[in-house]
Amino acid sequence: MRYVLTGLAALACLAVAGPAAADDTPSPSPSATVGTAGTSFLTATEVKPGQQVRVSASTGDYQYWSFDAAAGETDRLAITITLPTSASRHGPATWTVDVFDGLRRRQPCTAGSQTATAATGTASLALHCLLRQVRSWADPWSDEPLPGTYYVRLSATGLPDQDLGLPVQTDLSITAKKGDAQPDNARLKAPLSPETGPGSTTAPQAGSSAAPSAAEEGDHFWNRFSWPSARWWWTIGGGLLAAVAGVGGYRLTRHPRRWFS
Repeated sequence: MRYVLTGLAALACLAVAGPAAADDTPSPSPSATVGTAGTSFLTATEVKPGQQVRVSASTGDYQYWSFDAAAGETDRLAITITLPTSASRHGPATWTVDVFDGLRRRQPCTAGSQTATAATGTASLALHCLLRQVRSWADPWSDEPLPGTYYVRLSATGLPDQDLGLPVQTDLSITAKKGDAQPDNARLKAPLSPETGPGSTTAPQAGSSAAPSAAEEGDHFWNRFSWPSARWWWTIGGGLLAAVAGVGGYRLTRHPRRWFS
């Protein structure tokens, strides 16, 4: 009995200490500046919209960040790259920012300079990307942005080999604009097709007679009989020719002497 009471007391202590330990874990604050970047999708640094990012990196390294987007949001990315001094560079440098969703599908930018090239004497480079509005639903075959985690990748896509490894500084900011969660801000105000009452009939218009006239009855009677078309004549002629050929062949094969006597 003493061991049972001791075990219950230990479980109670663990139950109380568990939430306390979880609460002591610091969570990233939007006001805190992020100073790191991941090198792949798996190691992407989490960033919240409105949080400032300033990272010191090397030219040629991939820099990854991730952020969460909810339905109805329209996210905008702004990146400023402080390049090395012109004395240490050997030519122009091209930088590109790419955005991917949780399924690693590349999301296009609807506005902004996603790729830019800096000349040798340029001290900094600015990139911008305005994403599409996040939808609450999408068809399976489409690539519409859905709520979830999105990944930002910054990379140098073109520069001389001698410039690889030079120090650069990256400033990133993500802003989220709240909007309507409906797709394309569309609402159906009225039914596409009018409502109909099953089993109801339409009343005849005024002045119209329900009984057909004698001329209409005569036209309807003669319309029942249609003259044979050319297809029918060709069918009848072909049948007659086939019958004659069959009779002639029969007479030729059964009584060949009568034909040559």
